[in-house]
Amino acid sequence: MMAYFPFFVDLNGKTGLIVGGGAVALRKARKLLPYGPRLTVVAPALRPEFQELEGVALLRRPFEEADLEGCGFAVAATNDRGLNHRVAELCKERRIPVNAADSREDSTFLFPALLRRGELSVGVSASGASPAAAAWVRDRFAQALPENLEEILEFLEDVREPLRQAVPDGETRRRLLASLAVACMEAGRPLTEAELGRRLADAERGEPV
Repeated sequence: MMAYFPFFVDLNGKTGLIVGGGAVALRKARKLLPYGPRLTVVAPALRPEFQELEGVALLRRPFEEADLEGCGFAVAATNDRGLNHRVAELCKERRIPVNAADSREDSTFLFPALLRRGELSVGVSASGASPAAAAWVRDRFAQALPENLEEILEFLEDVREPLRQAVPDGETRRRLLASLAVACMEAGRPLTEAELGRRLADAERGEPV
């Protein structure tokens, strides 16, 4: 089987449907919510923890085809494999991206082993072959990341526009931004003004960055 390509998709404001009210459905909802979708969960019975999820619409009834109207994506996460398959087939007919929690074959997208630190998201997938192996790789990434990664990313974002003005050549600017990112990650902190100034001066003189 071919590996899945790791698209990173903007879910902010997108409408998503989760079919199922058990532990798996709850875990999927918790993974999705930090990325800003508008979620609806439908199932005859829902775990009480769903009540704690802010902004999620809860429908305590069986799934209906009409629930898919206007959906940007769907997750089939019930303990009924036949129902999950049906939801997946309906989604495919409507060209709605779907994840069937119990079937890689029924899914058009997979949930990765996910690591998020501020604006950084790392998703690791073994194409469904071994979620445990993907989680192991994710955890190695987590151990390698600086503790104050959010500060580093904020710094790198803040310098992009000033560098656009100061370094008009696109290729030089790209190399400079890459070198700044590496320097920050190796130092485990944002660069000081003096360090940034030295690197900018080197770029202006045409020296390697």
